[in-house]
Amino acid sequence: MLAALDFGPLRSMMGSMDNAGQIPFSVLDLSPITLGGDAGRSLRNSLDLAQHAERWGFRRYWLAEHHSMPGIASAATSVVICHVASGTSTIRVGSGGIMLPNHSPLVIAEQFGTLESLFPGRIDLGLGRAPGSDQTTARALRRNLATDPDQFPQDVIELLQYFAPAAPDQRVIAVPGAGLNVPLWILGSSLFGAQVAAALGLPFAFASHFAPAMMMQAIEIYRGRFRPSQQLAHPYLMLGFNIFAAESDTQARLLATSMQQAFVNLRSGRPSQLPPPLEGYESHLPPAAKAMLADVLASSAIGSPDTVRRGLAAFIERTRPDELMLTSQIFDHAARLRSYEIAADVQKGLPQREVGAPSAPGLRESSI
Repeated sequence: MLAALDFGPLRSMMGSMDNAGQIPFSVLDLSPITLGGDAGRSLRNSLDLAQHAERWGFRRYWLAEHHSMPGIASAATSVVICHVASGTSTIRVGSGGIMLPNHSPLVIAEQFGTLESLFPGRIDLGLGRAPGSDQTTARALRRNLATDPDQFPQDVIELLQYFAPAAPDQRVIAVPGAGLNVPLWILGSSLFGAQVAAALGLPFAFASHFAPAMMMQAIEIYRGRFRPSQQLAHPYLMLGFNIFAAESDTQARLLATSMQQAFVNLRSGRPSQLPPPLEGYESHLPPAAKAMLADVLASSAIGSPDTVRRGLAAFIERTRPDELMLTSQIFDHAARLRSYEIAADVQKGLPQREVGAPSAPGLRESSI
């Protein structure tokens, strides 16, 4: 079906990237609300983390759209992006992602056109088709559930058209938005997103940090079916990866229990704030819960700097990504900062390798 679509002209929104060197690291933040905390503290912590990530050399800082979740403060994603971009100066800031079925493409074009106007050259727009919520919350967001998630490719094309220079006879124009350089990314946790990104010639971010089951198949589909566009000449793949880094393996495993508890609570229908670490948590879990955690957190490195280095190197060797998006759901803010700092240090020691292909004539990839 996708092959039959008329994608129309896609604008040139990306520029040249280095062919060799370290794989870029980026940050995915859900602005976690910890047990006993509140959204205000979480949002201030997000800005603090972004400022540190900028100094440590991370490429981009993305925030995720989730709704009616007591442990996530980034529901108004565009607003939080503005908050983070206002307090930083060089790191790219964007969405990982905006759940497009919740919004009209015009509204998102105007929001991200505004962000790009305020912070030129620093805004990314990652798009997903999941609701980021349960069905009751989705109905409250949209007032009805008439939106068809399978319409997602057409919605992305409509969004691309709003960012293109306005035609003389165009009746609906995104202001701000028209003619602005806002790179679009497709996000996915299944094969559908890989197909859309390949067909539209867009960069692809796979949610391997919580849904790794189809990762290798999605990578194969994306790279094998990629069609060059005016935005992107060659496939560009970013993979999600969990980092729980500390001075020792024992300390890191304890820090990871906060996310483990939150994930089990979510999958049990009891979404919660991010709880404090719990010694011996996994040992008390039933076998089904242990197996679930092992599956969903397969793309993770938990341990000392050396352990994390080995985990990252093995994952990179197996998947050959162009970029890694790291997430570190840790209860204590100082420990979370330290986890990302260790990751930044580890990055410098990873083997250099080719991470991209040169652009084809007439195609630019500058915003990656």
